[in-house]
Amino acid sequence: MQVQFHTDNHIEGTEAMAQWATSTIKDSLARFSGQITRVEAYLSDENGGKKNKPDSIQCTLEARLEGHQPLVLKHQGANLNQAIEGAIEKMDRLIDSTLGKTARV
Repeated sequence: MQVQFHTDNHIEGTEAMAQWATSTIKDSLARFSGQITRVEAYLSDENGGKKNKPDSIQCTLEARLEGHQPLVLKHQGANLNQAIEGAIEKMDRLIDSTLGKTARV
């Protein structure tokens, strides 16, 4: 499973943060690693760096599964960790649901 990590101009995408996010994504979605070809994570600050909104950090995850259309979702959090971890939890449920529906057909 390949993981790509992107940030907007308002989030400093350090190498340590990219490594943490990559390993967290890989570990959390490991049970689907045979079906996932790539996961892309996009982090953005919806307030453009201003701190007047509590859940301004958004993580958009796009997972590409073999034989399926890409799955895309968004999760907002107060900080990078909350946004990434929330998006991963949602993606885990979405992939499980998608693959479960395919198995029943």
